[in-house]
Amino acid sequence: MQFGSRALRSAVAISAVALLTGSVGGVGAARADSSGPILRIATAGFVDSFNPFTSIYLLPTNSIRYMYESLVQNSQEDGSPTKGLADHWETKQGGRQWVFTLQDGLKWSDDQPITSADVKYTYDQMMTVPELGEANGNLITNFASVETPDDKTVVINMKSPQAPNPGAEIPIVPKHVWEKIKNPADYPNDKNLVGSGPFVLTDYKASQRINLTANKNFWRGEPKIGGLQYIYYTNSDAQVQALRAGDVDFATQLSTTQFDALQNAQNVTTHEGHNRRYFSISINVGMETRDGKPFGNGNPALQDVNVRQAIRQGIDSKSLMQNVIDGKGELATSFLPKAFDKWHLPDDSSVLMKYDPEAAKRKLDAAGWTVGPGGIRHKDGKRLSLRLLIDSGEAQNTKSAEYLRPWMKAIGIDLQIKATDADTVSADSIAGNYDMYFTGWSTNPDPDYQLGINTCGNRALTTDGNGGTSQDGYCDPEFDRLFAAQRSAMDEKQRIDIVRQMQEMNYTATPQIALWYPDMLEAYRSDRFDDFGLQPSDGGIIANQAGYWGFLSARPASGSGGGGSSSYNTGVILVVAVFAAAIGGGAVYLVMRRRDLDTTE
Repeated sequence: MQFGSRALRSAVAISAVALLTGSVGGVGAARADSSGPILRIATAGFVDSFNPFTSIYLLPTNSIRYMYESLVQNSQEDGSPTKGLADHWETKQGGRQWVFTLQDGLKWSDDQPITSADVKYTYDQMMTVPELGEANGNLITNFASVETPDDKTVVINMKSPQAPNPGAEIPIVPKHVWEKIKNPADYPNDKNLVGSGPFVLTDYKASQRINLTANKNFWRGEPKIGGLQYIYYTNSDAQVQALRAGDVDFATQLSTTQFDALQNAQNVTTHEGHNRRYFSISINVGMETRDGKPFGNGNPALQDVNVRQAIRQGIDSKSLMQNVIDGKGELATSFLPKAFDKWHLPDDSSVLMKYDPEAAKRKLDAAGWTVGPGGIRHKDGKRLSLRLLIDSGEAQNTKSAEYLRPWMKAIGIDLQIKATDADTVSADSIAGNYDMYFTGWSTNPDPDYQLGINTCGNRALTTDGNGGTSQDGYCDPEFDRLFAAQRSAMDEKQRIDIVRQMQEMNYTATPQIALWYPDMLEAYRSDRFDDFGLQPSDGGIIANQAGYWGFLSARPASGSGGGGSSSYNTGVILVVAVFAAAIGGGAVYLVMRRRDLDTTE
């Protein structure tokens, strides 16, 4: 997902304040309205807003999952469609019409009834106001119209048959609140929120705190804890120490060193789960707007697929994963992780290329790049020198770069490591001013969104890189044709075959090199809380889910005397993948949504 200049300026300003104060505290403590202890979560993250129409960062979009229910939820078991606001649904006219029936007795957190009018209002705003489609507009591109024949029925008429459930992944907002907002696209939605999820936001102060209180009207039942509080720490080691000391109750996105160090810590339980995220190298294939205008300063050599494939075959991903994350993950094939196995490109796919430096050299030979002085290749008087943009505050980036440079030199590529901060990585990747950079996304159970951000129509609108959400700047009309075909394939087996064919096409084109699917390393104070929910239920994760199951089922631990604190401390919030930004000598962590860069969700 793209960073706008406004968001970047805000991030820098907020980061500077955070760095001056270390672990940031606020003034006083706010008590939860609901009974029960507060689960305190260590994190470091940036919030653009809590506006479900426009928020583009992973941190707030994951919190929005706890605040607003969708028509259809992703199940805890495997992420498949299950009840949300809708009790049941059916397709008609061969998938050209979806009819949803809402549950009885639904209420917003302010006790107002939830009706079909709220659903229609949400979808209509996204369909008619471009700015309100910034977050999830790709999901409604096939909507023709939305009808509400009564308070409990929602009819979505599609432009063409649609297989993915159109009721999933779009947070439904209360019409009676949002229709009174003068400029909804600019509304931060950061206090006294009216929601329908298990928790609702009550208080937020940038880089200091986000407090969420249990929603007594949540249709699955009021949570067993009083609320969530996300507390800000400027580095992950400080988060780990806070967990040991009992100052927080939960920490996630741990490094392997931190995770191993907590294995035998008193009153701490560690958890390792299958992530819905991938880690990759994005390659600048020649950035263009959706109307074909080039932008950025990527090396033209990378527009040759032979060069991109040579880079792929020059990287020993297995060795890299072992050395960088101690093997705590699974080797990647493509951008749909094994966590959602039926869509994943199988490990035995015929298109997969093995680590083979000699084959990489042959591809470069065929592309006309001959070996010159120092073993570096040249063509038409130019050396094959590429820039790898890395975030110097992110250990996974810096460690990986150490291995990539000699591997690239071995096949004749001069790899220049450009270490900078997260703001610069973000700005340069948006503007197309890079050759390669490390990235990653958190994907959804249904692949439609992730596939969609690889289509030509999702590229930038303008030559500054803004106005679009493209995974890697990739564009292939045949891929677009297959995207439309998979969306309309009502037979699941047929759709799976098309989705895998699309991944094979993208893999062969190599606009990115997916390296691995990292395990999610988490830890919590088991003397205070237990019964966290996993998604998927078999070997899944607690935080950063495609749902709200992680903290919904959490309860005070037996014998804990009520669990954690009964009031909110001060600090910031949320549990997600982070990017470190080195500013003024300290580190503050930003989160790109990229769905999930995530990715990124």
